[in-house]
Amino acid sequence: MPRPKLPERLSQSLQQQRHKLAERTAVLRREGSRVLTNANDRFLRTRELTLSDQTPYEILHDNGLVKLRHYLPLTDTEIPLGNGTLAVNPKRHRVPVVLVPPLAVNMNIYDFFPERSLVRFLLAHGFSVYLIDWGRPTLRHTHYNLETYIADFMPDYLSHIRRHAGVEELSLHGWSIGGVLSLGYAALSKDTNIRNLVIVGTPINGHASGALGKMYQRLAKQAAWVRKHTGFRVHKLSPRLLHTPGWINSLSFKMLSPANSLLGYWELITRLDDREFVINHATNGAFLDDMVAYPGGVIQDMIIRIWLDNDLADGRIRLGKQQIDFADIKASLLAFAGKQDTMVTADAMRPLPDLISSDDATLALISGGHMGILAGSNTPTEAWPQLAEWLAPRSQ
Repeated sequence: MPRPKLPERLSQSLQQQRHKLAERTAVLRREGSRVLTNANDRFLRTRELTLSDQTPYEILHDNGLVKLRHYLPLTDTEIPLGNGTLAVNPKRHRVPVVLVPPLAVNMNIYDFFPERSLVRFLLAHGFSVYLIDWGRPTLRHTHYNLETYIADFMPDYLSHIRRHAGVEELSLHGWSIGGVLSLGYAALSKDTNIRNLVIVGTPINGHASGALGKMYQRLAKQAAWVRKHTGFRVHKLSPRLLHTPGWINSLSFKMLSPANSLLGYWELITRLDDREFVINHATNGAFLDDMVAYPGGVIQDMIIRIWLDNDLADGRIRLGKQQIDFADIKASLLAFAGKQDTMVTADAMRPLPDLISSDDATLALISGGHMGILAGSNTPTEAWPQLAEWLAPRSQ
């Protein structure tokens, strides 16, 4: 017997349902393919996704570890900045800016995103920009200490910058421990051609740095008891024992805000279908997941001189047989402290303007944590314009 025909309305309804099901299946396949592609790229091809470190530069000097970058002038007439744009100033300021990074970080942070690049911002404002890339120390370099960087590397690399730029006067920009290196060089060398110092999130009075500062105070008392009763000194240890691999530095940085670190990865899992989010996550990860080792000698100096003995609070620090006194600094100073910085609080930076011998010294409070005050999402429109406005008239 012939199969009875379905009523026309029911037949049309079934066809519509089949069509919707086919469309939904196709959408799910596309979304699944996109998720798999993004996951593969994020975890296996991270370097190809990242937006950082895109501004062209040339290497002027390389000692096998430390490299000197000179960033090439911009060819664009404007650059992205935050949610807007910034016109490129074709005129050059006479005094170059030297970016002095901290140890243990890779250089991506200075040229982070196209719209959040301190390098491009300074170039757009007419500054010649140099950067000292401290490289990736291995156990072969573990005997390097703060004196190595301040007394040996800094004068050597600044001399190369001066020859290339054709001027003697320089502005130093130091973030975190990079600020210690900048201040230390300016004080030790008594270099009157260091015209400006921009110091960002640098521990001066470490014992005043919130919860970390209280911990340092307790450890300092315990260390004093150990010294008195045992004669033990951290500097008696082999620097090799204190050499800190990059992965430990990455973990330590993330532990400043463990909840945010975990939430970041959870959000990645839930937003693997969002290509833009995945790219941004990869760019952040290229910095946070790729920290650099600390030489053991530097760790020895930081533990004793900066954290426990808190020497910088008085503006003095002894490195080997050399005494550094911040009172020997005559340069103009602009210091930035982060309102949400738990590693180096505003109170930890507050003494700095009074420790140097300059009548032109300013401390500014800006939004952001320890990383955010250098390259956070608000920094391009809050801190950097202050920097450019302050630095431009002092760079003529």
